[in-house]
Amino acid sequence: MTAVTVLLGLLATGALALENGVGKLPVLGFNTWNLYGCDYTADILLEQAQAIVDHGLLDAGYNNFMLDDCYSLKERNKKGNIVEDPKKFPHGMKAFTTSLSKLGFRAGIYSDAGYRTCGGFPGSYGNEARDLKTFTDWGFQYLKYDNCYIPFDNVTQENVYGRYQRMVDAIAAHADKTKTDPVQLALCEWGWQQPWVWGARLGQSWRIGGDIRPWWSALSSIINQASFIASSTKFSARNDLDILEVGNTGVGTPPGNLTFDEAKSHFTAWALLKSPLLISSDMASATRETLSILENKDILRIHQDPHVGESVVPFRWGWNADYTWDPAHPAEYWTGNSSYGVVVMVLNTQDETREMGFNLTESWAVRAGRGYEVYDLWSHTRNGTAYRNVTVTVPAHGVAALLLNDAGPEPEGLEPFCGGWWQCSFPNGTYYSN
Repeated sequence: MTAVTVLLGLLATGALALENGVGKLPVLGFNTWNLYGCDYTADILLEQAQAIVDHGLLDAGYNNFMLDDCYSLKERNKKGNIVEDPKKFPHGMKAFTTSLSKLGFRAGIYSDAGYRTCGGFPGSYGNEARDLKTFTDWGFQYLKYDNCYIPFDNVTQENVYGRYQRMVDAIAAHADKTKTDPVQLALCEWGWQQPWVWGARLGQSWRIGGDIRPWWSALSSIINQASFIASSTKFSARNDLDILEVGNTGVGTPPGNLTFDEAKSHFTAWALLKSPLLISSDMASATRETLSILENKDILRIHQDPHVGESVVPFRWGWNADYTWDPAHPAEYWTGNSSYGVVVMVLNTQDETREMGFNLTESWAVRAGRGYEVYDLWSHTRNGTAYRNVTVTVPAHGVAALLLNDAGPEPEGLEPFCGGWWQCSFPNGTYYSN
């Protein structure tokens, strides 16, 4: 078999995995890890699920409940199966997912492509089909798949792609055998081997880096990385920027120490970049400020756009020259299309409030020579019609999120005659100079 044949086979398999009918849109929901780590019980988690319902976030779309690491005993049973921890789940895992389902949630679970999970519990390498059956028998429909405790190369004779392919094959075989929808797969590969290049062949999302932390420098670093790979996102396949740090997560010193403006920037960037939105905050004590961010219907509507799967991408770096790698000061000006208008995100990476502006024609999605009605996705107000330029005041580490809609031709006689000067010409071939 030639190398070309092998490559074509991988591409064909990946295309089938991508178009398997699940995960067209990014998920919204809750993840247990940043809030609890390994310290939880079924009752504690169901309290969080009930709080999500009570706050109206289930109705807003947060309908996935993700059980992360540490749910099982440290060793498999004599039959080789993973066993739920009876102290954490005294009524069994099936009873837990049934309770979630009654509340309106789809249940997700965690495993690993190595011998053990990152927390040291049984991983799924060599047991992919067995574990997938266990997970689905328990009632789980979503699988976060991590990358710890990797077997030796001479054992796997595969790289990370091949180790993940084993679970993809198990998912496809199980769906075919049971005539059920495939389990949705979220690759937690940490960006080690550029999953934004190949991840769409295997799963519906892929982590682009390490675990998030609740401080601005961590967020800006993730946004910086995302600015170079944002175009990888599409329907059924997307960059995963990791868990939402909006509210008290219990992680860090002090926990959840983002300012309100930083939290808004965090949520806006994750949503408009079409990342999964998985809360890991204490929803039982959620503040009105936290809820006002998480329930922003205008931004969630774009995140869940049924007709446009792509994310926003940078059109100008702003503080830095374009394409500058700077974890402290990532790209500041972003744009994209949506079913509801042209989306623009302006991010202030500096430590003080700034006036920030852009020319409408810098956005690829805008038509030159026309005015645009400006709608603010945070104030939920219509702010008049813009011709040529838009200027916004953005607080330190804050964000402006705008929706632009065509308002017709711009007035006659506006100069310069071209919003962008490059190659602007009169009919006789003379260049127009601004």
